[in-house]
Amino acid sequence: MQAASFCQKHLKLLLSALLVFVAFNCYSQNVPLDNAFAHNDYWHKRPLYDALDNGYTHIEADIYLRHGKLIVAHLLPVLKRHKTLELLYLDPLAACIHGSNEQAPRVVYPLMLMIDIKSNANKTYEVLSASLEKYKDILSGYEDGVFVQRQITIVITGHKPFDIIKNQQNRLAFIDEDLMKVQQDTLATNIYRTASCKYSRIVNWNGSGTFPVLQKQRLRNYVGMAHRYGKKVRLWASPENPAVWNELLDCGVDLINTDKLPELKNFLTKRVAFSANVK
Repeated sequence: MQAASFCQKHLKLLLSALLVFVAFNCYSQNVPLDNAFAHNDYWHKRPLYDALDNGYTHIEADIYLRHGKLIVAHLLPVLKRHKTLELLYLDPLAACIHGSNEQAPRVVYPLMLMIDIKSNANKTYEVLSASLEKYKDILSGYEDGVFVQRQITIVITGHKPFDIIKNQQNRLAFIDEDLMKVQQDTLATNIYRTASCKYSRIVNWNGSGTFPVLQKQRLRNYVGMAHRYGKKVRLWASPENPAVWNELLDCGVDLINTDKLPELKNFLTKRVAFSANVK
C-alpha cells in the first residue's frame, strides 16, 4: 500500500511537471503576448522584427518631422534620414500581412503601433495622416462614427494633435490618454485606445519588500476607471523586474513597458504556464 501511494504521488508530480513543460513550450513558440509592450522598439538590433520574434503585440516608435519625412529617433542629434516610419514599420508590417515579407515571423493580429510624436503635434500629424492613408486596408479606423478593427491600430502619444483628431469623422489614428486625467466619458473607442502615465506618478515601489497597500489601491482605482471606458493601461519607466511586473498585472495593468524583450517574454510565458497548471 505504501509503495502504491508513493508511486501515485510521483506520478502526480510528473504529470504536473509535464503540464508546465508543455504549456511553457507552447507559449514560447512566438505565441502573442497580450501584455508585452516594446518600449522604444527602434533601439533594438532589428527594429520591429525583434519584437515580433518575441511575440510582442504592442510596439512603440518615436518620430520627428524633418524636411517632410517622419524620422524614427528618440533624440534629435542622432537623426538618420533613412530611418523613416514607413521604411522601419509601416512597409514591413504591410508586407507581413500581405505575405510578401520573407523576414517576418508568424504574426498574430491585431497589433498596436504606438507612435510617440516628438516634433510639433499638428504639423507632424498632417504628414502622418497622409502616410497612413497608403496603408488604409490594414489599419483600424474611425469611419463615420464607427470604430473598425483591422490588423494594425495606430495610437499617438507624446505631442498629441487632440483637437484635430477629435473633429475628424474619418481617420486612421487614435490617442493615448494621460492616465492621471482619466475621467468618465464616452470617447473610449472614438478617440482613446490606451491610458498611460509615468510609473512614479502613481507608485514609488521598486519591487523590494511588500507592495504598499495604499499605493496598490491607488493604482487599482486608476486602472478600474480606465477599463470602465475600454482603455488599456500602461505605466512607463517602471522598474524592470519580475516583482513589479507581477504586481502590475495583478492590479489589472494591461501593458508591461520594457526595453528587455526576452526577459519579459520569459516572465510572461512562465506566468501563463504556471496559471495553466494551477487551473
